[in-house]
Amino acid sequence: MAKYEEVKNGVIFPAGEKNEAFASYFVGQSYLQTLVADPKVNVGVGNVTFEPGCRNNWHIHRDGFQILLVTGGEGWYQEEGKSAQFLTAGDVMVTHDGVKHWHGAAKDSWFEHIAITAGTPEWLEPVTDEVYESATN
Repeated sequence: MAKYEEVKNGVIFPAGEKNEAFASYFVGQSYLQTLVADPKVNVGVGNVTFEPGCRNNWHIHRDGFQILLVTGGEGWYQEEGKSAQFLTAGDVMVTHDGVKHWHGAAKDSWFEHIAITAGTPEWLEPVTDEVYESATN
């Protein structure tokens, strides 16, 4: 059994539906609950839940940023050229404009974070199993 099974039901906010709209940018299954999508506010806020081993593709935020507020489970964050960082509830990651990175669940744990995002994401190549394994071991 995977660690932090309770995350799949949402820790603070609902886990949301299967993330079909962005499924092509993830390896594995994620869930998305949009929390703020107001066109008068220049940031989007969503609760993203990852099944064990799920991660998003490498990506860059253009003309903006991303702040991750980890609310449950265990996961990873990695910027290109740097070591992966292990994440647990209470961790905060700030990704600046133009920084190539990925984030996702540990292979044996559910993972959940609030993503506060401004600008436009540029989705890139998937994080391969080889890259994921070497980054997270």
